[in-house]
Amino acid sequence: MVRVGSHRSPFWRYTAFQIPGWILAAAGGWWLYTSLRVPMWVAGGVLVAWVIKDMVLYPLLRSAYEVDDTRPIERLVGRPGTAAERLAPRGYVRVRGELWRAEAEGVSAVERDTAVEVVDTEGMMLKVRPLDAATPEDRLTDPAT
Repeated sequence: MVRVGSHRSPFWRYTAFQIPGWILAAAGGWWLYTSLRVPMWVAGGVLVAWVIKDMVLYPLLRSAYEVDDTRPIERLVGRPGTAAERLAPRGYVRVRGELWRAEAEGVSAVERDTAVEVVDTEGMMLKVRPLDAATPEDRLTDPAT
């Protein structure tokens, strides 16, 4: 499925959203020129200053205009969190300041306030494992076990 507008770069999406502001700045400059009799270079400077301001802010706002087709919950995979309650095996975790329903994976229980990592999602539930728990692959290659 192709979404309309998803092929545009963040720069062009950002620029399209700035056009109404540029029109208002041009109208304000014209009003200054006709009503208050300011020199034309000052009136034109209003528009130029407004465009420069928008271009300077673009690097700070670029990520807001990028298109990401993944579901928001899937973007949490790999993020650290904290168990808000005991997960045995289900409970709640706090990830990026939000409370999420979660299920412990690879262990029978996770104690409250334990650091966890999101490893997968299932619907609207996170699959987590304690950060200090070794994965099964790690246990196979670890000579100490």
